[in-house]
Amino acid sequence: MEATIGAVDATIGDMTSASTVVRGASGRDGAACAAIYAPYVISTAITFEIDPPSAAEMSARITAAVQSHAWLVLEDAGRVVGYAYGSPFKARAAYRWACEVSVYLEPGRRRTGAGRMLYEALLPRLAERGYRTAVAGMTLPNEASVGLHTAMGFEPAGTYRRIGWKLDAWHDVAWMQRTILDGPNPPSEPV
Repeated sequence: MEATIGAVDATIGDMTSASTVVRGASGRDGAACAAIYAPYVISTAITFEIDPPSAAEMSARITAAVQSHAWLVLEDAGRVVGYAYGSPFKARAAYRWACEVSVYLEPGRRRTGAGRMLYEALLPRLAERGYRTAVAGMTLPNEASVGLHTAMGFEPAGTYRRIGWKLDAWHDVAWMQRTILDGPNPPSEPV
């Protein structure tokens, strides 16, 4: 499904173009998403992956996420410049109403409103599927990510200390969470 979720023609940070669109991703977006993600994998501890996924691997990830949760891309003038997705939080059945969310932007797009645009489209889509809680993990320090998640209503849930070794150092990971859907209990199964 490649339906447009929303076109933006109002100023949000530096994202001021009427040609800026958040849309559902497909496997065809694998190469663009892999290109955005690779610098994070190679040069930062923002992700704990060591080897950048290929375009084919990213396409497979997109396809899986679209089936169970959601994966969205941000286009600016027809070019993918960022993406956000939801995925299972944990495999055990009791966690099935929680999902983990992530957002990645090409270099130079942080603190421009692009992450907010993606989350403002992603979180309602996950709620529509029946997910109740969104969680996000961020390697510290990462002021931009902490700021985005705080602005989006996420609250601190805890920090794993010295949990990941990458780039010759130990790194902490802070977790934040947000309720995205309230409803009766027991909850309906996510779809």
